[in-house]
Amino acid sequence: MMYDVIILGSGPAGLSAAIYAQRARFHTLVIEEKPMSGGQILDTYEVDNYPGLPEITGFELGQKFRTHADRLGAEFVNEQVKEIRVNGENKQVVTNKAEYEAKALILATGAKHRKLMVPGEEELTGVGVSYCATCDGAFFRGKEVVVVGGGDVALEDALFLARGCDKVYLIHRRDEFRGARILQERVMETENIELVLNSRVTEIRGDGKVESVLVHDNIEETEREICVQGVFIAVGIEPNTLAVNGIAKQDEQGYIIAGEDTRTSVPGIFAAGDVRTKKLRQVVTAAADGANAVASVERYLSDM
Repeated sequence: MMYDVIILGSGPAGLSAAIYAQRARFHTLVIEEKPMSGGQILDTYEVDNYPGLPEITGFELGQKFRTHADRLGAEFVNEQVKEIRVNGENKQVVTNKAEYEAKALILATGAKHRKLMVPGEEELTGVGVSYCATCDGAFFRGKEVVVVGGGDVALEDALFLARGCDKVYLIHRRDEFRGARILQERVMETENIELVLNSRVTEIRGDGKVESVLVHDNIEETEREICVQGVFIAVGIEPNTLAVNGIAKQDEQGYIIAGEDTRTSVPGIFAAGDVRTKKLRQVVTAAADGANAVASVERYLSDM
């Protein structure tokens, strides 16, 4: 069976693309690897920055996206993509269960945050542990938090949180930051940011919510407990491109190179959401990418 478009991934970008594709009357298939649609937002306890839906949980928002796509008749399969083949104008997707073919392909496989892999991290994600300060920082106004990391994102997160939090502990495993010098200077000048260098978080503690972190000093070989209400982990993100590596051009970090029109280096293949090169990775920008991708698919198919 030949589809007009196959969408890989069912996060905000993939579900938005599915909605727009159905409205465009495309024969559409969405391949999702996880048993539940929604992507990373499923791990977010509360989303407060998606327009028109304040204080909605990540789970609820993901389900609203999926319900909308279902209502329009989008077809979903829960399978793992093993290989993508480009055969002239046709694209073949090989999964662990079947093979599918389409005229166009939208890659919306997202990205994932690197984790500390310490006790308490998984259990307290969404109830104090966050990977996005701009998403969740507003919930911690007047509280004390920890930021873990040493690059630009960690420094920016610390500065962002310092505007509303009583205190921000910035923990980095080395004695120097990797981030831009101007950001380092601003961090040093901010009174309510305390640097905890040459240190690493070894455990995140709390009963139902974050209450403290255990920090190991790499020089003194000692440990101390810091009482906080939030832990923001900023040690990097990586795109989910295992199944699509080598298909389209990628940057040094592995993100698929594509602009606002989502066009990749391969005609008929488009990249939407966190998996593509972009400055801001938020639910709203991912949803916008899904719409842009379908608009580009329409132009592509009309020119075939």
